[in-house]
Amino acid sequence: MSNFKAILAPSDNPDSFGFAMREKRFQIFEQLINRNFDKDQVIRVLDVGGTAYFWKDKELIKNGRLKITLLNLEKENGVPEGMESMAGDATDLSMFEDGHFDLVFSNSVIEHLYTWENQQKMAKECVRVSKKYFIQTPNKHFFIEAHYAIPFIQYASKKLTYNVLTKTKLSRMRRWKPQDAQQYLDEIRLINKKEMKKLFPGAKIYKEKMLGMTKSFTAHNMD
Repeated sequence: MSNFKAILAPSDNPDSFGFAMREKRFQIFEQLINRNFDKDQVIRVLDVGGTAYFWKDKELIKNGRLKITLLNLEKENGVPEGMESMAGDATDLSMFEDGHFDLVFSNSVIEHLYTWENQQKMAKECVRVSKKYFIQTPNKHFFIEAHYAIPFIQYASKKLTYNVLTKTKLSRMRRWKPQDAQQYLDEIRLINKKEMKKLFPGAKIYKEKMLGMTKSFTAHNMD
């Protein structure tokens, strides 16, 4: 795949830059796991907004070190051994007690919650139900907007963005369906570094770099 196509391709495409960056980020996550948990400990993980696809080939699952609870708007059926799935709301984890999980993990979810208030609720709940957390989100000010793969489109009006998505093929070389474009425009609220620090006070902020610029932030409280 050419470099141009690799940039435009979705992050679940193994040939995409997004996939490569996600794999590199997971290596950082594995290093933190090894430093923060005993090697014989079975680690209970809540993945907020995650899918079985993300985890199914990971060695941490294959060797039984992680037990994953996937929480999404809809339950995912037929998940592999070592995982369970449930339907739920990222802003309300009241079904779990304080510190119920050894670790809460979330990848590119918190920016999909419509409002700052909802993002605050998710962050508070993730911290409450966990002993450790690892929460990632794209950087609002990275020059290529993470969801549309269009430079600087995050600074345009929603009306202009809607027209670009539905009437041109600038976003990932395809025209978006009107309902899909509107849904994304309604739900996405990108986060900057200052806001990430407000959401997770006292957290370490891992900056994922691409072309010398910060592509995403991960807030965590792991040593």
